[in-house]
Amino acid sequence: MIDAFFTKTDYLLEDESVLLQTLKQEHLEHLLPYALTEPDTWAYSLVSAAGKDGMTNYVTTALAAKATGKEYPFIVYDKATKTYAGCTRFYDIQPQYQSLQLGYTWYGEKFRGTGLNKHCKFLLLQLAFETLGMERVEFRADAKNQRSIAAMKSIGCTVEGILRNHLPLQNGGRRDSIVLSILKQEWYDTVKKQLKNKLR
Repeated sequence: MIDAFFTKTDYLLEDESVLLQTLKQEHLEHLLPYALTEPDTWAYSLVSAAGKDGMTNYVTTALAAKATGKEYPFIVYDKATKTYAGCTRFYDIQPQYQSLQLGYTWYGEKFRGTGLNKHCKFLLLQLAFETLGMERVEFRADAKNQRSIAAMKSIGCTVEGILRNHLPLQNGGRRDSIVLSILKQEWYDTVKKQLKNKLR
């Protein structure tokens, strides 16, 4: 199951609200408007995608990591507005341990709080646990990013702890990182049903 992840398969995930496609270079033009008009989107990110150069580097770096099998980026398309809404990805993929992280997630301002994120996370977790055979999906965020932390808790993540003084910030200083996770057994026992019931 896990080996299939490292083929050149273009994963396409969708439900009635959202379509997730494998990120490609040609998607850059759909993401640039956010980089140019909503630079605060990446206030808590380790690497900013603000500005034309920032977003170009974001896409180029994501595709390079995908080529090595370490990451798998998706672009998010909102069906209701017929608009590309943002990006997310699997990263730190460790098939030998049946583990990966889910993050680098961002959405344009008008899509935040709409329920779009829950649809995306349901499809991605379903892929990770049911198709790729992962045992653990991990999430991390700046410990000060309350909006992101609340979103992760709302999809069923369990808080594991804080990595203190963990990573350098864009503008100096260092951040504490909060670590959360969902385990395969939790997905099947409770999280999948509870998350599905929250979809709207």
